[in-house]
Amino acid sequence: MTALVLIGLMVAVAVLWQRVEALRTRVVSLELALHHGERLARADARGPMPVERFDRVAPEPAAAPDIPPQPERRPTAAFVAATEPEAEPVPALADPKPRVLEPAAPPTRRFGFEDIFGRYLPIWAGGITLAVAGFLIVKYSIDAGLLSPAVRVVCGLIFGSGLIAGAELALRRDDVARDPRIRQALAGAGIATLYASVLVAANLYHLIGPMTAFSGLAAVTLLAGLLSIRFGAPSAVLGLVGGLAAPALVGSAEPNVPLLASWLALTVGGLAMLGRRQSWWWLGALAVAGGFGWGLLLIVGGLHDVAASLSVGSLTLLLAIAFPLAVAGTPGRVFRVGAAIAGCAQMAAIVATGGFVPLDWGQYALLSMAVVWLSRREAALADLPLAGLGTGALLALAWPGPSGRMLALVLGGGAAIYGLPALWRLWRAEGRLGDAVQVAAIGLAVALVPAAHFWWTTPRADFAAPALIGMAIAAAAAGLGWRHALRREDARFAIVAVAAILLGALAAGLAAPLWALAPVAALAALAALTLGRLAEDPRIDHAAQAIVAAAIVLLVAYDPAELNRAIGLAVGAAPVTALVRWAIGAATMAAFARWSMDAPMRRSGEAATALLLYVAAAQIVPAAWLALVPAAMLGALAIAGHRGPAPALAVTASLAIGWAVEPLITWMAGAGGSLVGVPFLLDLVPPVDATLIRIAAPATALVAIAWRGALPERLREVGTMAAIALATITVHALWKHVFAIADVPHFVALGMAERTVWEALLFGAVLIAWRLGARRVATGLGVATLLHFIWFTALLHDPLWSEQFAGPWLVPAFAIAFALVWLSDRVLPGPGADRARDGIRMALILLLAAALLRQAFHGSMLSVPGVSQAEDIGRSLTAIAIAIGFLQWGIRRAARDWRIVSLALMLAAVGKVFLFDAAGLDGLLRIASFAALGFSLIGVGWLYSRYLPDAAKGDTLTDPSQSADTVPAT
Repeated sequence: MTALVLIGLMVAVAVLWQRVEALRTRVVSLELALHHGERLARADARGPMPVERFDRVAPEPAAAPDIPPQPERRPTAAFVAATEPEAEPVPALADPKPRVLEPAAPPTRRFGFEDIFGRYLPIWAGGITLAVAGFLIVKYSIDAGLLSPAVRVVCGLIFGSGLIAGAELALRRDDVARDPRIRQALAGAGIATLYASVLVAANLYHLIGPMTAFSGLAAVTLLAGLLSIRFGAPSAVLGLVGGLAAPALVGSAEPNVPLLASWLALTVGGLAMLGRRQSWWWLGALAVAGGFGWGLLLIVGGLHDVAASLSVGSLTLLLAIAFPLAVAGTPGRVFRVGAAIAGCAQMAAIVATGGFVPLDWGQYALLSMAVVWLSRREAALADLPLAGLGTGALLALAWPGPSGRMLALVLGGGAAIYGLPALWRLWRAEGRLGDAVQVAAIGLAVALVPAAHFWWTTPRADFAAPALIGMAIAAAAAGLGWRHALRREDARFAIVAVAAILLGALAAGLAAPLWALAPVAALAALAALTLGRLAEDPRIDHAAQAIVAAAIVLLVAYDPAELNRAIGLAVGAAPVTALVRWAIGAATMAAFARWSMDAPMRRSGEAATALLLYVAAAQIVPAAWLALVPAAMLGALAIAGHRGPAPALAVTASLAIGWAVEPLITWMAGAGGSLVGVPFLLDLVPPVDATLIRIAAPATALVAIAWRGALPERLREVGTMAAIALATITVHALWKHVFAIADVPHFVALGMAERTVWEALLFGAVLIAWRLGARRVATGLGVATLLHFIWFTALLHDPLWSEQFAGPWLVPAFAIAFALVWLSDRVLPGPGADRARDGIRMALILLLAAALLRQAFHGSMLSVPGVSQAEDIGRSLTAIAIAIGFLQWGIRRAARDWRIVSLALMLAAVGKVFLFDAAGLDGLLRIASFAALGFSLIGVGWLYSRYLPDAAKGDTLTDPSQSADTVPAT
């Protein structure tokens, strides 16, 4: 495992060092190129000089030695053409300006298997091997007892010094060593041996005390830094590790914290400056990180006196502000931000673990000043005070049991350190968004931190003063920027203005009673809305939306009884404050619906206004009449016409329908049972007052909206249909109270009359709607009326098989059905619809004839059992008569369906007579029956032969217009 770790370390060191060497080679090449360029520039100042071409070799032109060169004169094209030989043209000369040679690109380092394990690793392995050899020598001397402890330590020091001397020799005889890694390995091994010798002398043999060992390690660390300048980065890495590990390696049961902090400050500072001199940004960054680690260990171990707190606090200041300045380049800027944040956190830990004493707060104040200074020094760190301010605010919140005076001093100091520079820079050219955030955060901290500590022991109104102070801070920042030319370009003004409004609302809420919290928040939202419009800043408008949302939450959460009144559950009179609360909320939402810059918010405001107005009215309107409120609101929107907002209309209509749900459910329970034959009795009918208030009133309002409101056509149709449905249910529920059928006997006696009159009312509504031009409404009502007759009168409760008192209602009921079928021709023409209408007519005729025949023999109760002989013959005669009538109608209308049904009916009558009627008759009755049947059959045949001579051929003639000769007029 150790071998693997060593190999990994060697690979890492090799890669890092090769990168450093590549950078060094590049720098040397650039310096050579710069020097060569300066030499050419000086030569050009003395006069033109021949420029050597490296890309191609040109023959030198022969020129007389006594003729000076004339670079200004160029030969003409004719002269060149006349003097140059055609076979071997002279190549063009280079540009007159001297050409600066490009520096050669540094050789690319390769890291293949052979390069790593053949060129790089052996050298580093040799250095590590030498260091291990030094340790082994010491171990061998210990095991063999050859040398005394003091001699062994001295030998180790001599061996380490010899290795460093060998590194110097390798540097001086570079022509022999030929590889810089040799001297670096020797120097690193020497530094490691010196560290080991000092540690053995102190911890193993106790030859020297901790302070002497500490000084020795400091000297070795200093030597490592100096050697890194001469030999390279490996020595610096060893100095970093040794310098930071020295206090732990020396060890002490009770460490001297001030001395240790001083040592760390000197070590980290020296390494940071060394890294800056050698352009090793990573060295300073690692050194500062190690210093923060030591500082954290010291804080965890406990700072038991003032000297320890001062020393660690001073070390934190240096680590957070001073030492990171030595880290150059882009990584250095990023590292400075991280170091400052880490310094704030570590200083907060010092304050917290030290008991929040004034000394620690003073050190945090110094760190805060340094952070503010650093933010002004570098633009990249301009927002760094936000970290310090946030850390300080959290620290103040976590302060256990502070005194009021001390807390005020800390908050005032923080506001001065962070707030004054931010306020001074806020509206200048270098002002930033972070400055506005700082001012707003300071105002909020001044208001909230005292409340967090003293809320349970101080009257609530006493916290209004800090909130007013915070509001003044934010308002001052907003006032200074009101006339700023670039106020609308970013969110600076919005941040401080909204903070001022919030703090003002907080102060008012602390001074006001609890019931007024929601109105105060609503007024704050209204103030933000107004300011947003005046400032023409949509950011403030968005903040106003958030504030008004909070106001609604406070409004809803204050007293559940107020909402219970809105749904009719609460009893007792509501206090006046409830009405004031909801009225202010409604007025605020109305303002948002009218003046908000955000279109979705305007629509939401319209809906919320209607809802809050309803809840406000619910605080004073009795629960029995509360359903009239949304109906009245719908009426008001109908009067407004096109000015009525659609979202408010939707909310109000939903409220109205919501109140109608309970009676509608009651009505639908009875209606659903009636669909399967259960009588719709009075106990399933809503009361008259509930029907009028909860169903009739919304229906009337919806009708008004449909007629007056400027709604889209589709919505108008939906509203109209809903209004018609509600109106129909209202009339039906009231109608059920007219007959008041409370039990089954009453249903038997009055059911037929109730249904017939109801269908007559519906038929009258159909005629009125048709007359008024509402064709769709008339069609819907007509279909509903016809279906009502077919399902209830003709099927479920037909007097022929259901106990129903028919009385005089058979003919009127069937007449309504015949009229509806006849009127359907105007809305549903066509051959297919005509055949359906003919089928319904034939079925209605047969049912009516059977019912009337039954009523002629048995009176109004048609379902009584038993059939007399005369009634039975009457059925046959009636069937024959109807068959003759169907045949005559089918011939006149050229309607084959009527003729087919006629024949089927005739055959059924004949079969009945022969099979049933004649079998039970005697004498003249039997003869008369047969005679009647015979004459009927002859009559049918005569009709077919007279009017349809080709019926026997298949009844191909179906339209009288096809041949005027075959179908004479009758």
